[in-house]
Formats: sequence, structure tokens, C-alpha cells
Amino acid sequence: MKKAEQAIVVEQIFDVSILELWKAITELDQMKKWFFVNIETFVAELDYETRFVVENEGRIFPHLWKITEVDPFKRITYNWKYEGYEGDSDVIFELFGSAKQSKLTLTHTVLEDFSDEITEFSRESCESGWIYFIKQSLKEYLQSK
Repeated sequence: MKKAEQAIVVEQIFDVSILELWKAITELDQMKKWFFVNIETFVAELDYETRFVVENEGRIFPHLWKITEVDPFKRITYNWKYEGYEGDSDVIFELFGSAKQSKLTLTHTVLEDFSDEITEFSRESCESGWIYFIKQSLKEYLQSK
């Protein structure tokens, strides 16, 4: 993923209220069910920082998140990077909708280039990951509630 590339944008409509969607993307117990099971701590508060490790094909990716913006039920922004790797990005979750239906727009913007040598940091890998998390995993999780 490179700073010069367009941001990755993934949108999905859910048949749940904004309140239910907000809780799914900000409450640790719910996030573990559709996002990363190994998130150890998370609080949707400005300047909150968390770290957790994801392993893929023998490679370790220590995720570093810092919450840089919180507007409850509307928007939350993470600064997202990986300890020990080049690259820095922001991930914005924006919510729109009503009491019966809501829309999530996820925007992932690169602030500092990620290494070309790491397959998981390619634009294609990142985009397919977000499509999976938002359009499949989160959607299935919310439908099952």
C-alpha cells in the first residue's frame, strides 16, 4: 500500500440500527466475533491505544492502533500501523442511517508507504481483507444476532 494510491473504500448496508452497528464496531466482545479474535483490549475513546498480534503463514504482525477521532454513532478513526514494519495509515469507520437500517463506509488511507516486499501489505491484500471483514464477516455477524 502506497501513499500515492487512492484510499481503499468499502461500503455496506446492514438491516440494523446505527446503535447496533456502532456497538458491533466498538465493543470488544462483539469485535472479537467478527474482526480479530485476538484483540486484547479496545475502548472507543480518543487517544486510546491497543496492541495485539496476528500471525499469518508464520509471519508475525503486531498491530498498533490508536484512536484519533471518536464521534459516537457517526465516526471512529484509528491510526493503524504494524510494530517493526514500515508504513502508517488511518482507518475511518463512518456510519449513516436510521433506526432500522444503517450504512458503514470504511476508508483506509495510507499516510506512509508500506513495504512492497510483504505480500500482506499489497493494495490487493488489504482491499480483499476489508471486503471480507465488512461485507462478509460483519454482515454475517449482524444477521446472526
